[in-house]
Amino acid sequence: MLTTNPFDDDKLREECGVFGVYDAESAAAVVALGLHALQHRGQEAAGITSWDGHLFHSHRAMGHVAGNFDRDDTIRALPGRVACGHVRYSTTGETALRNVQPLFAELAGGGFAIAHNGNLSNAVHLRNELVRRGSIFQSTSDTETIIHLVATSTYPTLIDRFIDALRRIEGAYSLICMTREGMIACRDPLGIRPLVMGKLGDSTIFASETVALDVCGAEFVREIEPGEIVIVSDTLVRSIRPFAKVAPRPCVFEHVYFSRPDSVVDGQSVYSVRKAIGAELAREMPVDADFIIPVPDSGVPAAIGYAQESGIPFELGIIRSHYVGRTFIQPADNIRHLGVKLKHNANRALLEGKRIVLVDDSIVRGTTSMKIVQMMRDAGASEVHMRIASPPTRHSCFYGVDTPERAKLLAARMTVEEMAKFIDADSLAFVSVDGLYRALGEQGRTPGRPSRCDACFTGEYPTPLTDHEDVADQLAMLEPVPA
Repeated sequence: MLTTNPFDDDKLREECGVFGVYDAESAAAVVALGLHALQHRGQEAAGITSWDGHLFHSHRAMGHVAGNFDRDDTIRALPGRVACGHVRYSTTGETALRNVQPLFAELAGGGFAIAHNGNLSNAVHLRNELVRRGSIFQSTSDTETIIHLVATSTYPTLIDRFIDALRRIEGAYSLICMTREGMIACRDPLGIRPLVMGKLGDSTIFASETVALDVCGAEFVREIEPGEIVIVSDTLVRSIRPFAKVAPRPCVFEHVYFSRPDSVVDGQSVYSVRKAIGAELAREMPVDADFIIPVPDSGVPAAIGYAQESGIPFELGIIRSHYVGRTFIQPADNIRHLGVKLKHNANRALLEGKRIVLVDDSIVRGTTSMKIVQMMRDAGASEVHMRIASPPTRHSCFYGVDTPERAKLLAARMTVEEMAKFIDADSLAFVSVDGLYRALGEQGRTPGRPSRCDACFTGEYPTPLTDHEDVADQLAMLEPVPA
């Protein structure tokens, strides 16, 4: 397979996005619009489940929302005034249709559909326990664990069984669930993954990001609070908070990369925060250069902030074609090499003989950064400096981000100086952890009590990592015993 975007194959990928609507004409069509706005959160598969007052209807497919949910006959096959949807990247479970959400099951109390953004850090542990007790799983997704916990709970009402299930899981989750009685939306007690509520006339909407509300013409009402469960039935919207209150730890990478820049996360404009990160980076890591060049598209806001703070002109040194997607041909090696220029190409007339600063959001394996630096040198840049609008990514994420094994993270095995040499940059620098927090309007990171989940930078995880620890224990048991 040839990916014609050479800059997207080395990014951290958010696991998914969720969208739900209660009491709307042609609810599935509204959900499809919302999923279009959330496509950046998951491009592997998409699904929608609707409830017509009598039956649940589902359509799930591999690939993008466009093409799968743009046909009138597909939407007509999803009747009803209640629907929820999901876009997916896989971080747990294989890439297969059986793992595409929303997942649906017939429970003792009726149909139950669930769409999940996040990742459960004890799903394997719970799954093994449930299988020993007789549960039969139909997918390899961690989300199905929640369905089985609800199904096997002994509490009398569905909402009590749902709360009982949530008490047993660890990790990150923002959920939208559908039952015959209504819709349930909730967020884990730490609020690691985002979830917002909106109104479209008399309809209630839940979405991973505010941009999805904008696209369907809905009004933003508020964020679902960490640990909150919102239940919508008939004309009643009620909220319960069954968990002990803890200091929230929302994912800081939503501001750095995951969310669309036109979204508002934690009450802050993502675009404005990214510009502030770029300005902070310019103050911390200045460099004498002719131009500031963004790595499109995610590096643009930070590059604008860097340019404004440094006084160095902002220029488009890399031009992106928006009319090329992915191709699944198997070309000859020489054509495969040329294919990377289909989507991004150097602006040679601008770069010849210039000292440039490339601004990007992150470095993961380093392979992408190496390609970009080489592209700039081939175009005639005399100096290529790189500035990164996040701290070095040194640790894996277990909360819904497709992170490589830690050994494959460049910053986990190299110093910054070694990384600069590896990507062939004249210099390389990252914004500091404190600088990132300052860009978010704080004084800096509070040691031991950070206000965000920043484990990918610091290794300070906010929840237990039961599955990871179980694997580590098993590997330790296999190590030879010293003589």
